[in-house]
Amino acid sequence: MTRFMQFAQGNRWIWAALAVAVLWVVLSAVSGRWSVQSLSGIVLSASFLTCVALGQMLVVTTGRGNIDLSVAGVLTQSAFLALVVIKGQDGLIWLGVLAALGLGVAVGLVNAALVIWLRIPAIIATLAVGYILASAALMTNAMNFGPRAVAPGLRWLASSRVGGMPVFAVVTLVLVVAVALVLRHTVFGRRLSAVGQNRAAARLAGVRVNGVLAAAFVASSVLAALTGLVLGAYVGGAFLEIGQPYLLQSVAAVVLGGTLIAGGQGTALGTWFAAILLILMVTIMQILSMPRGIQDVVQGAVVILVLALAAWAPVRKGAAVDAA
Repeated sequence: MTRFMQFAQGNRWIWAALAVAVLWVVLSAVSGRWSVQSLSGIVLSASFLTCVALGQMLVVTTGRGNIDLSVAGVLTQSAFLALVVIKGQDGLIWLGVLAALGLGVAVGLVNAALVIWLRIPAIIATLAVGYILASAALMTNAMNFGPRAVAPGLRWLASSRVGGMPVFAVVTLVLVVAVALVLRHTVFGRRLSAVGQNRAAARLAGVRVNGVLAAAFVASSVLAALTGLVLGAYVGGAFLEIGQPYLLQSVAAVVLGGTLIAGGQGTALGTWFAAILLILMVTIMQILSMPRGIQDVVQGAVVILVLALAAWAPVRKGAAVDAA
């Protein structure tokens, strides 16, 4: 038990992974089906949340309570923008990707400028930007751009399977591994950890704090924008509330995954497991026919419980960003 606790302190993602295993057993018992295929469907649904949450994790890791509340607006606007630009043609997918990237970079830079140069708290700055994007999506939806078909290539990426595995779930897992490697084995990962742990000390050590902050906000917006591009294809189009569920859930996935809300330590693998955990929770509550409001209350209560436990849990001194 002592060895396990020592391992858990250094690998905070393990709790989310164990919770996924438990809830999968519960889901199988409730639904009466024990199949890996049903779990793969859960993993696919969680993949969209994972992509958004990975960017959120980078922002949270910068510390000082930084949270990106513009991700829902970015995702929604990107979904609409992709439909308008791509026009259902595979030959224009590259243009849609460029448009999504441009949107993500622009919004990320605006968020960073508000936080760094105007010194507006991140939670306020990104919330305001999110409202602007929501209004932009409303206007885009009201304009008549003609038929909004989904490109077959994007539909294949979003919903097809190869060897029984969802294609987008595999892509997401590759992204999780890539982010984990960046956090542990690159200069940026060490600098991100340093900024989140002690911003003044990071400056004295020669870290360009503002550059790290800007990179985190840009990465968060870019991942949300690219997720919107694929999610629109998955659901068959864009609608005004397409990004709303990812606002609370992206923060919840970061917290449940083991990333320290105070900053300085993040875990990509934990974020992935936590996203699966949240989707499992919602699925079980839907099978039990629980009202949507009760579902939100349960998710909120779980996040509060995890934060309370984390406040009492011992943390390694000088902990760096978690490898996973």
